[in-house]
Amino acid sequence: MNGKKIDISKNISILIPAFNPDTKLITLVDNLIKAGFANISIVDDGSSEEYKPIFNELELKNQCHILVHAKNMGKGRALKTGFNYFLNNCEECVGIVTADADGQHGIEDIIKVSQRLIDNPEKLILGSRNFSKSNIPFRSRFGNIMTRRMFGLIAGIKVSDTQTGLRAISSDFALDLMSVNGERFEYETNMLLECKSKDIAIDEVCIDTIYIEENKSSHFNPIKDSIKIYGVFFKFMSSSFLSFVLDIGLFTMFSKLFYNITPEYFILLATIASRIMSSLFNYNVNKNAVFKHKTYDKLVLVRYYVLCLTLMLVSGLSVSATWFVFKRSEVLIKVIIDGILSLISYKIQKEWVFKKMNISEEL
Repeated sequence: MNGKKIDISKNISILIPAFNPDTKLITLVDNLIKAGFANISIVDDGSSEEYKPIFNELELKNQCHILVHAKNMGKGRALKTGFNYFLNNCEECVGIVTADADGQHGIEDIIKVSQRLIDNPEKLILGSRNFSKSNIPFRSRFGNIMTRRMFGLIAGIKVSDTQTGLRAISSDFALDLMSVNGERFEYETNMLLECKSKDIAIDEVCIDTIYIEENKSSHFNPIKDSIKIYGVFFKFMSSSFLSFVLDIGLFTMFSKLFYNITPEYFILLATIASRIMSSLFNYNVNKNAVFKHKTYDKLVLVRYYVLCLTLMLVSGLSVSATWFVFKRSEVLIKVIIDGILSLISYKIQKEWVFKKMNISEEL
């Protein structure tokens, strides 16, 4: 092994969630033991009976601890089960490294992220893959590039591999992660969001990108699981769309009404009237269904309407100025400008208006 020698048997525990694994899991564990890892937890996440011999063989190894779910609960739940065992039984360890059961993580890379955590226990360490290589299966390339870009846009966190299963986590952070929401692959995304909430730095270690048989053993569905991962954003956009439709309908009605009364200010007045009514709908939907801020807090309402008033004025003035330049289609102008403002509104509501909510509870 290259690099600085570390006492991994005392400092690092290994956690492997497994659902219907093949013999690559046995090979991985044997290689970990040869490398010196002496505390390896494997979570049998409700695997079928035909896979039990694999777990039975692993259970015979002194370095292994098998934790069993009676039924498949999802990767997020399996990780929390492993964290719970680790926190109760490995107090001497600096932290825990999670690895996938399908043989995609090389031993050298597991050692690299372990060493990085020992050197930087205050950080979350990610083993990040390079998806620009030509040998990456399309399913994996599409799923990871899409989630990475969406994650950067929505959460404001830039990491090159949001879905890597190779992560080194300190004991303190593992305790925090026990209360983070998520039962499936979205849990790993919530882990990154929790870093932002807890002001924990994320460090990335470049690792080999290994895919066996076109990654057929992966249980990640790039469409279904990506939608679940970014469910809060889709819910927000749905709420914004419904509010937008209501706002545009009211704006169209009020603009015709106010044009006959005051042609100079009809757009601004129509914007104010329609936004007051549509904002009441939008606030209640975002508070209760999107960001799930269940507790009553006057400051939340105040922050929301400060944002609402600011965006309303920006929208009204921008639409008015644009209309006076082109003298046509104030409704189309409003659609374009408010569409841009909607993306800005999402970021501000998520980071400021509903800031008291634990970010990981969004999904």
